[in-house]
Order: sequence, then C-alpha cells, then structure tokens
Amino acid sequence: MTDQKVTQADGETSEAPTNANRRKFLTGAAAAGAGAAASIAAPQISRAQTTTIKMQGAWGSGDIFNEYAEDYARMVNEMGGGRLKIDYLTSGSVVKAFRVQDAVDKGVLDAGHQVAAYWYGKNKAASLFGTAPVYGWDAHMALGWIWQGEGLELYHELVQDILGLNIVGFFAMPMPAQPLGWFNQTINSAEDMEGLKYRTVGLATDVMQAMGVNVTQLPGGEIVPALERGVIDAFEYNNPTSDRAFGAHDVANHYYLGSYHQAMEFFEIIFNKGVYDGLADEQKAILRHAAKAASSDNYWKGLDRYSSDLRWFENEGGVNVHRTDKSILQAQLKAWDQVLENLRAENAFFKKVTDSQRAWAERVGYYLHADQPDYVMAWKHYFGELPS
Repeated sequence: MTDQKVTQADGETSEAPTNANRRKFLTGAAAAGAGAAASIAAPQISRAQTTTIKMQGAWGSGDIFNEYAEDYARMVNEMGGGRLKIDYLTSGSVVKAFRVQDAVDKGVLDAGHQVAAYWYGKNKAASLFGTAPVYGWDAHMALGWIWQGEGLELYHELVQDILGLNIVGFFAMPMPAQPLGWFNQTINSAEDMEGLKYRTVGLATDVMQAMGVNVTQLPGGEIVPALERGVIDAFEYNNPTSDRAFGAHDVANHYYLGSYHQAMEFFEIIFNKGVYDGLADEQKAILRHAAKAASSDNYWKGLDRYSSDLRWFENEGGVNVHRTDKSILQAQLKAWDQVLENLRAENAFFKKVTDSQRAWAERVGYYLHADQPDYVMAWKHYFGELPS
C-alpha cells in the first residue's frame, strides 16, 4: 500500500500513514499510556505525616452518646486517609464532663464532643445553640439555621468575640424532643411538679424554675446516685436508650414522653482554634463535613435504638409510660415566654440570636407545618393508639 494524500477538515493535506507508520504510532501511544498509568499509580508526592487530634467526650462508655462520638471519630479517621486521625477518649479520661470546653480552650485537649447547655453558666445564650426556645421548630429545622442560616456565625461570635475562647465548633445530630422524664408518682398537671427537686440543664433550668420546680444541674453519670440519695426527686436526661443504660427504670417507674423544656438539642463538636487553624484546608473540610454526615448517621441509629428501648421499658422493664398532659405543655409555653422576656431584656446578644432564630422558625415552620400531613393520624390508622 502506497502513502495517500488525506484532506483535513481545514482543507490542508497530509500524508496518510503506511502500515509501518501505523505500527510506530500505536507502539508510541501504548508507551505513553503506560507512562501515564505509572505516574498515577505511583505519585511523586510523599505522604504527609499523620495529624492526631486528642478528643474527649462528655459521655460515659455505656451511653449511646459515647457511641455517637465514636461514630464521628470513625468517620473522620476513614476520610482522613491516614493523614488525619481522632484519638477519642471517654468522659473523665482527662477532665470531667462539664470541663471539656475549658480543657479544649486551654489546649489540654485538642477537641471535645458535648452539648452547649453544659457551659451555659458562662453566658445563657450558649443554650440557644442546642436547647433553644420552642418556636414550633424541631432539631432538624434548628440545624438548618445552624448550617444554612446565621447560626454558626453567631455561635463563633459568642465563643470567640464575647467569651474570648480559643474555640472553633460545629454541630451534629438533630435529637428528638426529650421526654419530661422520670418520676416516682403520677404527674397530671403543672401543680403536681411544683416543689419537686428535678434534674435538667441549660435554659430548661430557667423554664422549669419558672414553673415552681427546684432544679439541679448534673451530668448524666451522676443522676441515678443523686436520686438514690434524695438529692433529686425526678429527672430527665435525653432518650430511652441512655435512660436504660444508666438504670433509670431501677429508681423510678413513671416515664413521661413529650415536653417543651428541651424540644430539640444537638451535639457541639469543638476544636482548639490554634490546632484547627494549623490543619490543611482538606483536613478542616473533613472535620466540618463529618459533622454533617454524623447528623444523619446518629439520627438513624437513634431511631432504631430509642424505639426498641422504649418498647423494652413497657414490655419488660415494668415502666408505666405516659404522654405528658397538655396542661403541663401549656404551662411550659407560658414559662418560656417569661424566661425569654427577661433574658432578651438583659442580654443584647441573647436577643440578637433569638431574633434570628424566630425569623428562621417562622419562615421554615410556615412551609413545613402548612405542607406536612397528619402523620399521627396515619400511624393510628395502621397501628392503634399511643400512650395517654
């Protein structure tokens, strides 16, 4: 076969390759491809040294909250690809539960996993980033405010500018509304709660006190011993699984579901700002996006475990499960009004944050509440009645 003229798209002509030329071209292309593959398979960039972050949670080893913290650490470690690792420790390994933030601020710990209500004594606006007022929104809606609204910016204004803490933080896990809690007597009205010594934390402390309840703030691990010693008469913690783990059913037999005292909450995942700022951009992104991934993963696990343990309380634990009376919920709303009026007048930043939250809850809640069908009606249609 002789060489032929080939007309190109631009009208120019070139020599058509002979069979020998084609063989040379294909051999050269194969060699070039092999070289490219070799460069991909064996990059010339050396692997960076592993950065290890020492994180402590505010949770005991038996609490599902500790599992959630471990899940977050696992996600970071898997995405870190050997370059970023969280070394996670349970509560008390370095400091007590309520001291995690202080330890991270001072650099004793690199990171912490807790809830913002644990440090609301420094500024009551802290509780707004977790146990916020009950504006007809749930934790999913509130996390939307954190990640898509002004929440994260306002949070960092509080911890860095107002309190002067060396902290960077993210939020995860939209918790279901917390039960009113555990009692050794039936509670049929707000009057039945007056004078009770009751454990809760955060802004719920102010709300319950406004209802005439005597409130004590305790970390989870101290609740049952306090009830056994008579320090408290009743308590709430968070969910059926955590409550079962520390033996709530062994010290109280009436469990009331549904309450406005903490109708939402989520975890606060904090980092020493100096440590965080020293990370590569992709490592910062892993810590940030892992918090979002943990939100879904934790919530799905919670749905499974909480529902199973609630059934265990009813069927095997000898617990009387009730739905909180509407009169108590109405009294809680009035108490919220009183607490918010006082705190908004006293604390300009508190007012700034609640103004932002109210605007978000009104707009987003209008859409969701107007659109959502009555899921309770559908559930009852198929499965029967709920606790009364």
